[in-house]
Amino acid sequence: MTLTATPRSKPRFHSALVVDDHPLFCDALTMTLQAVSTVREIATAPRLGDALEQLEQGATPDLVVLDLNLPDVDGLDGLLRLRKATRAPIVVVSSMADNRVISSAIQAGAAGFIPKHSQRDVFRRALDTLSRGETFVPEGCVLMQDDAAAARDDALSRLASLTNQQARILQLICEGKLNKQIAFDLSIAETTVKAHVTAIMRKLGVHSRTQAVLIAKETSFDQVLRQNG
Repeated sequence: MTLTATPRSKPRFHSALVVDDHPLFCDALTMTLQAVSTVREIATAPRLGDALEQLEQGATPDLVVLDLNLPDVDGLDGLLRLRKATRAPIVVVSSMADNRVISSAIQAGAAGFIPKHSQRDVFRRALDTLSRGETFVPEGCVLMQDDAAAARDDALSRLASLTNQQARILQLICEGKLNKQIAFDLSIAETTVKAHVTAIMRKLGVHSRTQAVLIAKETSFDQVLRQNG
């Protein structure tokens, strides 16, 4: 008896938001997504701010594809803020693909991680995995479970609990801005800023702005890379 091979079905995503500041890679990724999945509507954003603006204006992509290294992002902040802004699964596509970076991204809320120059079949398998509600990591990756990683993962979980506004305020605190300056930048009352700062410190389990800044900086993407040598 001759068996006829059944064609593999494509992962059922219909729309995607690609957040990457490299136009050529955006074009290549658009073609790849359309080739390996049912995605047909693809919006792009060169900066995190542009992506958040699209989501705030009502965009509802089925999938978000994110590059970690964006011009307006410090570390994993972009992933954390996008995670708060959409219910769509977020897959990180990055050229920095060692175990430490992948582990940190997954803990921060990414549904998957694809090395940036992977073949199309890897993208197909990743989207198929995500469409089943599972987490995708590249073959051979071992998510880190050592004490240092556990401490960093705990910090990432705490940062992920911040609202979008709280995350933005923490970012401004990391830039050295005072409550009055933050209030001006965000067009809110200084008392509102103070309330948010109190909530931020409570969620992070710290007692000072300095400790909050340290947690934010210790979990940043560039710090992860330096620790990995």
